Amino acid sequence: MKNRNGVYFVISFLCVSFGLTNSFAQSLPGDYPAKAINMVIPFPPGGPTDVTGRVLAEKLTLALGQSVVVDNKPGASGNIAAQLVARAPADGYTIFFTTGGTQAINPFLYKNIGYDPVKDFEPVVWVTTSPNIIVVNPDFPAKNLQELIDMAKAKPGFYSSAAPGQGSTPHMAGELFKRQAGINMTHIPYKGSGPALNDVMGGHVQIMFDGIPSSLPLVRSGKLRALAVTSKNRSASAPDIPTVSETIPGFEATGWFAIYVPAKTPKEIILKLNQEVNRILEMPDVKKRYADLGADVVGGSPEKLREQVQKESIKWSELIRVNGIKAE
Repeated sequence: MKNRNGVYFVISFLCVSFGLTNSFAQSLPGDYPAKAINMVIPFPPGGPTDVTGRVLAEKLTLALGQSVVVDNKPGASGNIAAQLVARAPADGYTIFFTTGGTQAINPFLYKNIGYDPVKDFEPVVWVTTSPNIIVVNPDFPAKNLQELIDMAKAKPGFYSSAAPGQGSTPHMAGELFKRQAGINMTHIPYKGSGPALNDVMGGHVQIMFDGIPSSLPLVRSGKLRALAVTSKNRSASAPDIPTVSETIPGFEATGWFAIYVPAKTPKEIILKLNQEVNRILEMPDVKKRYADLGADVVGGSPEKLREQVQKESIKWSELIRVNGIKAE
């Protein structure tokens, strides 16, 4: 998307947001799904997107009676996977389990992402939301967020912070944190959470902004130490971890996961997938599994997801503009 100021994005968003509902009453083709479904995930195995997506893939396999196969396609902060899905046949057999990064951040961060997040996709359902988390090696001197801020102010640019991907929601959370805290840390982008977490545990990088699903188990096992979560309120899954807003009032930067399909996918298929995912998200064992990962289920209509993307696009495009953030 060449227009970086967000006007074209929002106008396109509004223009296409009304064509879905009326066709939802149509009947579903009786043979769908008649074969395996490919769930494309834009980050490597072990990261929050992958972990969250696999829970759903497992349940969808049972619900639909066909295998939902996870296909990790990392690279270019999710752009490679998004391009692949955008060009896939619009037949319901390729679904995109992704983050706000590909839909509401990358369009403003990159000059040419190779896809249009509005025109090339149809939203299916908003799956979960979860805070990002700030983690450090257990030996890192700062015992709380204020100590980290004080250390960073004393040595501008000395400390480095990792994030899973350039333009990911953890990366944006880190940029927002640095701006509101008035500090300068060197951002180190990784292709996924797994490699970054290994470097933090190994002491090669001091700090990491990550999605909570991949980091929380390591915090609970003592391999990492959490300084804060980025949600408005403390996480019900980890109530002992303070929020950033307890140190920086008003701070909030949550991550979210959702399902999309290629544009022109039959509305009946979108409805089928939406209904099945919403039913799965109501299952007590699914709610518990996501809660254990620090995530809250959301669900709802495709329109609800459209509205979320619009809101996030405005927020992150402004931060990218003001901070002068550029793709590396």
